[in-house]
Amino acid sequence: MDTNTMINIEEVIDFFDGLADKWDAMEIKDDNIINTILDNAGVVEGCSVLDVACGTGIMIPYYLNKKVSSVTAVDISPKMVEIARHKFEGDKRVNILCCDVEKLDLDDDYDNIVIYNAFPHFQDAQRLIRCLSSKLRSGGRLTVAHGMSKEKIDAHHKGSAIHVSNGLMEADELADIFNEYLEVTTVLSDDNMYQVVGMKL
Repeated sequence: MDTNTMINIEEVIDFFDGLADKWDAMEIKDDNIINTILDNAGVVEGCSVLDVACGTGIMIPYYLNKKVSSVTAVDISPKMVEIARHKFEGDKRVNILCCDVEKLDLDDDYDNIVIYNAFPHFQDAQRLIRCLSSKLRSGGRLTVAHGMSKEKIDAHHKGSAIHVSNGLMEADELADIFNEYLEVTTVLSDDNMYQVVGMKL
């Protein structure tokens, strides 16, 4: 991970606002990989989920298909949130917030917190993992995942997103950070996906 990259949150907001209208068309999804990610994450019927950096709500239908009890989805891009809210308007299981998740004051203890295809856009991995771990209930799980390999993620982010992205750290390195707050249950990094999962004891 390139720790020398200082990500400016306003630049991140502007970048993703600019992509919001075409985000769904750009997104590459593999249902099998996403369902594997959610299985590893322990997302099951009745769970409460915090979807971090939800974008236009790409993952929300997958949570709902698992029959979760609720989804709180958070993103800092107002335009991404606007699109996501339009998609799920009227669904009482879904609450979509526009804010910085690290500054979000939530009373609920979540069963699952998922960061999907967004982790390199956060400036401080240690601070983020510490913050999100505190929002889990005992037995709850935090997941950082990508639906493609580390190499593909890094290559993708070397394009127009280079100024709003750190490189994706090695899964073992991220697992070491998880270990400070959680019990690591899954570490995967192969040609198809990247995932680290930790459970709060």
